Amino acid sequence: MQRRHLPVLLTALATPALAQTFPERPITLISGFAPGGSTDIACRLIADRFAHHIGGGARVVVENRPGASGTVAADWLRRQAPDGHTLMLIEVSSHAIAPAALAGGTPFDPMGDFTQVGMVGTAPMVFIASPRFPANNAAEAIARLREAPPDTFTYATSGVGSIPQLGAEMIALRLGTRFTHLPYRSGGLMLTSIFQNEGNFGVAVLASAAAQVRDGLVKGLAVTSRERFPTFPDIPTLSEAALPDFELSTWNMIIAPPRLPPAVLARLNAALNLAVAEPALAERFLTAGVVMWNRPNTPETTRGFLQSEIEKYRDLVARTGLRLER
Repeated sequence: MQRRHLPVLLTALATPALAQTFPERPITLISGFAPGGSTDIACRLIADRFAHHIGGGARVVVENRPGASGTVAADWLRRQAPDGHTLMLIEVSSHAIAPAALAGGTPFDPMGDFTQVGMVGTAPMVFIASPRFPANNAAEAIARLREAPPDTFTYATSGVGSIPQLGAEMIALRLGTRFTHLPYRSGGLMLTSIFQNEGNFGVAVLASAAAQVRDGLVKGLAVTSRERFPTFPDIPTLSEAALPDFELSTWNMIIAPPRLPPAVLARLNAALNLAVAEPALAERFLTAGVVMWNRPNTPETTRGFLQSEIEKYRDLVARTGLRLER
């Protein structure tokens, strides 16, 4: 046997053994945002059932590593051991918007530097405003924003390069105006800012804002999906209320470091599919503002979906000229 083939052979022999002993310790599921935001909520909702279906006494522990709309955590993840014990639940900000819109891009390749495990769900955004914002519906709010001099109003987000920032800047582009950006480290802090009227309005992930909208702590003016959301049937879409053809949504996906052994990847993907198919868990996600993934969900389809999202936001940035500064 030639020596240069030995590492390849050892890797091939080690992969089934690793799958049989996996997991050897608690699995860490990283959120790139602080507690209280939509990504953190999704992590905590999925963790127990995901662990149950992985089996072997698996335990999934959520760890928050906030910073730069998830890109700090993603950059850290790609350097971890590819053994299945460190995963990350991502959304559109870190792996589709930031690579396209951030000046200088991201320090990682959103496709090649990770292993795509599977999809969790999708969620619309919701156009929200402070209780003191001088408008009671989406049409009135858009009219106020359009008529005011540039930088009159502030908008809060969960960070620079996040989908809430993109949503607000898309509104500004449509209205031909400018708003002042107030970035925070999580969706929870963003909502507190809007409740206190530091940020006059925002475009939040519905999963972050559902409870506050339901309790009247912020004004839920419109959702950004094509259709109204099932748990908020009285909230119109932004397209029907004020900005025709406006659409923006996010999603949750689980990824791992690059070169994850195929047998471990298959086990994680199978467990994730079983979890997202549970009706009780789907109901909890729906209440939180997320529709569970109900399409084919393999590592290959997940990779294809991510590639299409990267291309979509690259095209959006090119068409709008939008640039998000750090």
